[in-house]
Amino acid sequence: MNTAKRIYNVLFISVFATMLGLGVVSPLLPIYAENLGATGIWLGIIFSAFALSRSVFMPIIGRISDRRGRKWIILIGMFAYAALSLTYLIAGDVYSLTVVRFAHGVASAMVVPIAMAYIADLSEKGKEGSQMGNFSISMFLGLGMGPLLGGFLNDAFGMPSVFYVMAALSAFATLLVAISLPEAKPGMLTLPDGQPIPMREIFRLPVMRGVLIFTLISALGRGGMMVFIPVFGPFIAISPTEVGIILSVNTFLMAFLQVPVGRLTDTGNKVALIVIGSAIAAVALAVIPLSGSFWPLLVITSIIGVGGAIQQPSIMALTVDAGRSIGMGTSMGAYNTTFGIGMIVAPLIGGVFMDYIGIDAVFYVGGAISLLATAVFAVMMQRNARHDAGRDIPESG
Repeated sequence: MNTAKRIYNVLFISVFATMLGLGVVSPLLPIYAENLGATGIWLGIIFSAFALSRSVFMPIIGRISDRRGRKWIILIGMFAYAALSLTYLIAGDVYSLTVVRFAHGVASAMVVPIAMAYIADLSEKGKEGSQMGNFSISMFLGLGMGPLLGGFLNDAFGMPSVFYVMAALSAFATLLVAISLPEAKPGMLTLPDGQPIPMREIFRLPVMRGVLIFTLISALGRGGMMVFIPVFGPFIAISPTEVGIILSVNTFLMAFLQVPVGRLTDTGNKVALIVIGSAIAAVALAVIPLSGSFWPLLVITSIIGVGGAIQQPSIMALTVDAGRSIGMGTSMGAYNTTFGIGMIVAPLIGGVFMDYIGIDAVFYVGGAISLLATAVFAVMMQRNARHDAGRDIPESG
């Protein structure tokens, strides 16, 4: 097995194990938080703490990984994942749970974005969509299987077992990376004078600006879905196990569609795929309150998963392409930070709407914001295309 294939396999298995551990708690954490006295707004704060720390630390850690290598960062992050998984069990109130989530977000900033940068370093020109899409399967499968496993563990052995399993999976991933993953060569790109390219240059790339703005607004719209579907479930008589099934199917669809959609991305119109996928997911999100029972909600969230699968490889391909100009760790950090900012604000907005208007408003507003993101992105990309076409017209004379 060549080195590139071994790196891919080690990171695939490690990220899958880590995401499986994280996904185990996703359908249960809102319930766990409510048992500690969390209101809708506090639910938003608890989930936003994770995204806040990710957003603060990802660009810094991504930049460091470009300069100093990636393996040691991934290793520390995975070890922290394992240790922090056990601290959930001693969180006795919403304040301590928020602190645990914040620390967990720091660990997350050291794992997935850096692993993605490592894989992006190995991606072939013109095959970014399929290769990044294939690797994304590890994340989606882990997050998809997690809720099913979490629901089973909770029903069979009680909620503490969920956190023990999360710790064990993260510990396994830590051991695998420590033994089998070689260190990456630093990937920092420099100016002619030898100075590192400033991170602000990422915002001067027109396509990347469009991706970042779309990612931010889209995350504002859909960021609260995973938080509030477990809360919405009891309103239509859905059990935690059924909520786990719903979240898992959504994520499984995204995983299984990554390969065919990734191949389409390499040869198709990336902007069109992002617009189509985002519009599908936005409309489906807005009709969640009309579901009324398990099966309609399963169908609606499955459509959201299909929409997400259509857009994701194209977004990652554009981000990888930008990384070749600025550094993979830097571009992945910028993308994930922007997504994280949306994930900070989205649960807070959703919590306010839930407390003051009702749970249905969370999904209506989320769908509307996601449609706005789709329209803004389409207009920006159309303007960029016109600008580029104008520059290609030769001057008469």
